[in-house]
Amino acid sequence: MPVHSRWTHRRHHEKNASWDGRFVRGDAKQSILATVTEADELQARLRDDPTQARFEYRDVRVEGDDGPIVDRFSAVIPRDGLTAVVGPSGAGKTTLLRLLNRLDDPDGGVVLFEGQDVRDYDIFELRRRVQSVGQVPVTFPGTVADNVGGDAVALLERVHLPPSLADREADRLSVGEAQRMALARSLALEPDVLALDEPTSALDVTNKAGIERLIRELADSGLTVVMVTHEPRQAELADHIIEVHPLTKEER
Repeated sequence: MPVHSRWTHRRHHEKNASWDGRFVRGDAKQSILATVTEADELQARLRDDPTQARFEYRDVRVEGDDGPIVDRFSAVIPRDGLTAVVGPSGAGKTTLLRLLNRLDDPDGGVVLFEGQDVRDYDIFELRRRVQSVGQVPVTFPGTVADNVGGDAVALLERVHLPPSLADREADRLSVGEAQRMALARSLALEPDVLALDEPTSALDVTNKAGIERLIRELADSGLTVVMVTHEPRQAELADHIIEVHPLTKEER
């Protein structure tokens, strides 16, 4: 049996809508198609015209130590905007994200990137195009410029960090600055997709709000952004939302 999922498609300026009210329940195979809604119509269009889709999960299954983490999961992630994957801990959100650039592989089904099985891509090219940024920013020895690479000053400005930080040792950054630096480092590789796993979970309220605004800006700039979060409030950032729930004991 599958995980329960719900999907919505919306425009990010619809700030006053009820969060639960925006979701549409998936069918018995955890696909996104349910009733005649804007969300369902979008998913149908994406399947009919793969040029509009960035990723597609087809009947994906991932096994864990105690049974499946994800089972018969199907969904399409559009090219445009920000897609949030939301749900409680243990629902398989991070697992689904890690499939996009083969940090993990499914035990069943297939994940498509621009219509092609992710396993058919050169792994280094796939991971250049689909950049991952995790919960806790990673810094390497050396300066901020050493960590970012490329045109470090321009990249720092893009993530709203002062160019004067370029010569600072990376391990002297605050957590919020380090997370922006991690985003700049990913942008240096000119990716098509940012895959963000709880990117604000280690931040205080002020830094969290700044990173959220930056993520929204990046999505508006033409990048496909896929963000895992357990915070319903962060769904307000998204154009498209997929909600997943853990498998019950009976479903396992």
